[in-house]
Amino acid sequence: MVPKSRQESKITMTQIVLPYHANVAGNMHGGEVMKLMDSAAGVVAARHCLQNVVTASVTQLSFIEPIFVGDLVICNAELNYTGRTSMEVHVWVDAEDLTRGLIKHVSEGYFFMVALDRNGRPTEIPPLLIETEEQRNCADAAQRRIALMKQVKHTGPC
Repeated sequence: MVPKSRQESKITMTQIVLPYHANVAGNMHGGEVMKLMDSAAGVVAARHCLQNVVTASVTQLSFIEPIFVGDLVICNAELNYTGRTSMEVHVWVDAEDLTRGLIKHVSEGYFFMVALDRNGRPTEIPPLLIETEEQRNCADAAQRRIALMKQVKHTGPC
């Protein structure tokens, strides 16, 4: 398979936070943020492999700052690593206060996605073309996260 660059699948999605996205305090529900992040990761993964994809796991998901009703949520996602049938997508979220023009970093995480064939079985995907030292560092860090995730899976959480 021909390697593909990060740039070919990278995306930015935006959404205005409406009252039904928020709790009674006016903060966007964490689950709504996660849903947007998962959607962005899925689009990046599907664009890369041109297959159906599913989320296998999420690591290091953090909520850094609250997001409020009326904010513009800016969700960025790009591929860090590909294996034979799986890939890691880094997703980070900023929120813009449209009344003051301030942008803050609010959330980020790593989504491990698996490509599936028509029968729902994992299927081979194109490799990721590593073009810079920064991309190599991201791919190496992804491999360490994946190895740790597999270790925890086999030994248990405690």
